[in-house]
Amino acid sequence: MTAASPLKGVLLMVLATFLFASHDALSKYLMGMYPVLLVIWARYIVHTLLMVAIFIPREGTRILRTRRPGLQALRAACLLGTSLLFISSLQYLPLAEATSINFLAPLLVTALSVPLLGEHVSRGQWIAVLVGFCGVVVIVHPGGDLFTPAALMPLGSATCFCFYQLLTRRVSEVDSSTASNFFAGVFCSLVMSAIVPFVWQPPAMGDIAFMLVLGGCGLGAHLLMTEAFRFAAPALLAPFGYCQIVFAAVLGGLFFHHWPQPVTLVGIAIICASGLAAAWLARRARSA
Repeated sequence: MTAASPLKGVLLMVLATFLFASHDALSKYLMGMYPVLLVIWARYIVHTLLMVAIFIPREGTRILRTRRPGLQALRAACLLGTSLLFISSLQYLPLAEATSINFLAPLLVTALSVPLLGEHVSRGQWIAVLVGFCGVVVIVHPGGDLFTPAALMPLGSATCFCFYQLLTRRVSEVDSSTASNFFAGVFCSLVMSAIVPFVWQPPAMGDIAFMLVLGGCGLGAHLLMTEAFRFAAPALLAPFGYCQIVFAAVLGGLFFHHWPQPVTLVGIAIICASGLAAAWLARRARSA
């Protein structure tokens, strides 16, 4: 952390969540006209080209080096899986609901850190995990409009993102965050470039601009979030990550006319509360 400036860190985190929600809203819009694989390809191509333009002149070829290429490739594959599953789910689910289910990832990290990282998880943290899953059940309650197989997509996305976060912990011990993000961008770009010819559809000029903004939102959100952690502690910033659900609800309502129903709001509140409780309990355990 370069300097303690909690307010600056919070503002950067909130702006990052807005860009994440905007990225998802743009993806949903573009999928109304183009195949999902083309949209994801455009997102990662722009992301990677922007990183080349920003970081190569500043850091040179150091950004290309990694001590754990195998783990980096596995981490990047988890990120790609997250994108494929979550963005695909937006074809069938409203933005806020899909986003809230995807926010099970922090709870899954709590649960899987026991067998995979050997960490201790308290009874209270396990309860928070179970309560979070109850929140998902409330959102996709049997008999409701969202009780379809499509609801499994954001759940699968959350699982992939959970493994992505766990692997990020591992690679951060030997590689910089810039190198890791660059490796992930290149990996996802190469994989999607091999697939996209099978679904290629020439985008209109106006939509090319939206695709450029899409990639810029994705990269900008990651950079702002990284910067936020330089000014404020993760425990302080964690609650503000849930602003993404609020932004997703607003953007989904304004642009797609999908305002969350009261029962959905209850489920979202349960997921947010359980995630915050798990983070608070983890912080208390570390400081004990």
